[in-house]
Amino acid sequence: MGIRGVLSSVLLVGMVSVVSLSAEAQRGWGWSGNQQVDIPERVIFPDNRFTFCRVKYTSYGERPESNYRGRWSIDYPESDQHFSWRLDELTTINVERDEEGDYKHAVISLTDEDLFDYPFIYMLEVGELALSEAEVEALRNYLLRGGFLMVDDFWGTREWDNWAMQIERVFDPVEFPMEELPLSHPIFNCVFVLDDKPQVPSAYFWMTSGQRTSERGSDSETPHYKGIRDKKGRLMVVVCHNTDLGDGWEREGENEGYFREISAKKAYPMGINIVVYAMTH
Repeated sequence: MGIRGVLSSVLLVGMVSVVSLSAEAQRGWGWSGNQQVDIPERVIFPDNRFTFCRVKYTSYGERPESNYRGRWSIDYPESDQHFSWRLDELTTINVERDEEGDYKHAVISLTDEDLFDYPFIYMLEVGELALSEAEVEALRNYLLRGGFLMVDDFWGTREWDNWAMQIERVFDPVEFPMEELPLSHPIFNCVFVLDDKPQVPSAYFWMTSGQRTSERGSDSETPHYKGIRDKKGRLMVVVCHNTDLGDGWEREGENEGYFREISAKKAYPMGINIVVYAMTH
């Protein structure tokens, strides 16, 4: 079932407490390293079931035909798996599993014909993003036809400038402006009520910097959550800048303090809010 008929039946567990993400529920996942990534078999979006879908793209200097682990795969696959698990645990969204009971997740290119089978797609590390003309057209069509894009894990002015340049190829910024979402927007309170816009650092940075959260110092002090709407006012893109929600998902088992202060209080609540908002609007 594709975008046009998706998830009208999604129900939420009312105002789930962050306490539910208990330290006792942690799994002891380790660092994934730089091994070559195995892309999962294509997962078609069935009925009202949610499948986390990551976009595979090319960054500057990469050769698409090589086996090089591109920037699109940062935090993969643990981030996608852990988030799917917590989404299933903390909401009544039906997260798809395979025959062994593991949570399914997908990786797809913007030009793949199956793109429209996934109402929600995720991109990260877009500071080096280099879209082809075909990808620009495909992303524009996907979003205008009802798709939703979440962008995560890029920091500072230089990376922002590259992202802005790439997305402005997709949408004219005058016609489709990218605007800061106020803290009063439902995306900050539709499941978890957040008192501020969360800044999530990598686990390594947090543990080695005295628990600081701004990875680029003064160039990334303020986390930004921006959105792009279609002509009917539907939010079709959410951009998370100066923050790394995905690392808070991937590294939840690295350190108990990081889990309690970053994963449980910031990364999961914000990510779940974004997905629930996207799937119910």
